[in-house]
Amino acid sequence: MPRNALYASIVLVLAVTAAVVSFVEGKWFGVVWILMAGVASNMAWYYVRKDRAEQRARAAAERG
Repeated sequence: MPRNALYASIVLVLAVTAAVVSFVEGKWFGVVWILMAGVASNMAWYYVRKDRAEQRARAAAERG
């Protein structure tokens, strides 16, 4: 897993945890944490897909 994807996944877990804590305490600020979790999830997915595409491109260049 690429380093940026790992960092984004850590932010995702922390944002979800913060959202749960906020909602348990009755604060609506948890909505902001949910939005941040969505962005972090998209970033993690983007970096994983980017790394896979780069690996495929390198493999294709080596083969051909």
